[in-house]
Amino acid sequence: MDTSSVDSLPTLEGVFIEDPRALDSAIEWLDLGAIQNWIETEPSHHEGRAGVRFRLTPQAFARWTPQYNTLNLADQLKQLSGKPTEELLEQETLLAMLASPLGFVYPSLQEWESSTKIRVNIARSASETFLSFDAYGAERPEAYWTYDEERGFIINPGKSMMEALRLATQPGQHGTVYSFSCYRATEYVVALGVAQEAFRVNPSLYRKLEAQAQRRAIRSREFHDVFMKEYGSRLQPLPVPYYVPGDRVWFKNPDPGSAEALGFEGSWLFYMGNGVFSDFWKRDKSFTLDLKCMEIYHWRFGAYQDAEGIWRMDEKLVQDRMRETEKDPAEHARILEAMRKIQDGPGIYADGGCIDATREYTRFVRPESCNIELKDAQDVV
Repeated sequence: MDTSSVDSLPTLEGVFIEDPRALDSAIEWLDLGAIQNWIETEPSHHEGRAGVRFRLTPQAFARWTPQYNTLNLADQLKQLSGKPTEELLEQETLLAMLASPLGFVYPSLQEWESSTKIRVNIARSASETFLSFDAYGAERPEAYWTYDEERGFIINPGKSMMEALRLATQPGQHGTVYSFSCYRATEYVVALGVAQEAFRVNPSLYRKLEAQAQRRAIRSREFHDVFMKEYGSRLQPLPVPYYVPGDRVWFKNPDPGSAEALGFEGSWLFYMGNGVFSDFWKRDKSFTLDLKCMEIYHWRFGAYQDAEGIWRMDEKLVQDRMRETEKDPAEHARILEAMRKIQDGPGIYADGGCIDATREYTRFVRPESCNIELKDAQDVV
C-alpha cells in the first residue's frame, strides 16, 4: 500500500461517543473481520463533554476511503475477504462512518450500534422495495391499511406495523405493487428500519411506533423532524462521493423547466452501499451516482405540458436520450462535470449540480437515550 500521502491527509472526525468508558466495551463489537486494526481511538471532548473518538487510521483512510470516497469501499472489502458484498454491509457501514469528515455523535456505544443496525436495515429494505410511481394517488394493502382524509394511511387495529410496512413496499416477485410518491416511499423504508431495531432493543418504543401508526400517519416535514437527523450543511457540505449505507439523500433537478413536472423536482433515494442507490420504480435495479446524475440531467428533454397545461414527463424519451449521450464520451463527461456539483439552494437555479450538501439518518432509539417523540402515543408504555 502506498502511504506516501498519509501526512497530507485531512483530519477525520469519525464517531464520537459521549462516554469515556466506551473504549472498554467497544473492542468485541468493532472486531468485525479485524477492522479493529484499521481504527484509532483517543480520549477526546465534544462541546465540553468527555468521551472517546473513533476514526480510521491515516493509512486505512488512504486505502479504503481516499478523499472521503466511500463508493468503492464494499468492492475493496470483497476483494480482501472474498465474501459477498451483502455479508459485508455492516462492516462497510462502520468503516464509512469512521471516515466521516464532520463526525457522528452518540451518547453511548450501544446507540452507535443501533444506528449502524438501522442503517443496515434501511439499506436492505431499500434493495427489496419495488413500487409504482404516482405523484397524485396512492394505495396500500387493504387488510392492513385504511385511508383517512385527515389522518392519512393508518394501520388497522391488531396488525403488525412491520408486516404492514413490508407488504406495502416489498412485493417480491409476484406480490401486488402499490403506488407511492418517492418521498412517501422513503418514509416507509425508514419507519421499517427503525421499527425493526426498536423491536430488538426497546419494546416500549416499538409499541409506541405501532400505536402512532394506528392513530395518525406522521408525514412530510413532521416525519423529518420526528425521525431524522441531518449532517452536513451549505457552509460545510459533505464531499460529493461520501455516503454511508442507509443515508437518505436528496438529488435536485437543476433544470427549472422540467422541475415543474410533479415528482421530478428531484429524487429522494437511499444509499444502499456497494456504490449504488435505490431505484424503487424498477424491479431489482439500482443507480450508480453517475447514472442518477445522467438521468436527472436528461429529464429536461422529456418534460412537456399536456393539453391542460400540466407538466408531465416522457420517461421513454429520457431513456432514449441517455442512450444517445452514452455514445458521445465528451458530452457524457461534460454532463457529469456539471451535475456532480453541490446543488443550489431551494428555489435557486443557477450553476449548481444535483448533489446535496447534506445527508439524513435516524434519531436515537435506545431506552436510555431515545429522542423520537410520538405525540399521539404518549399514553403507551
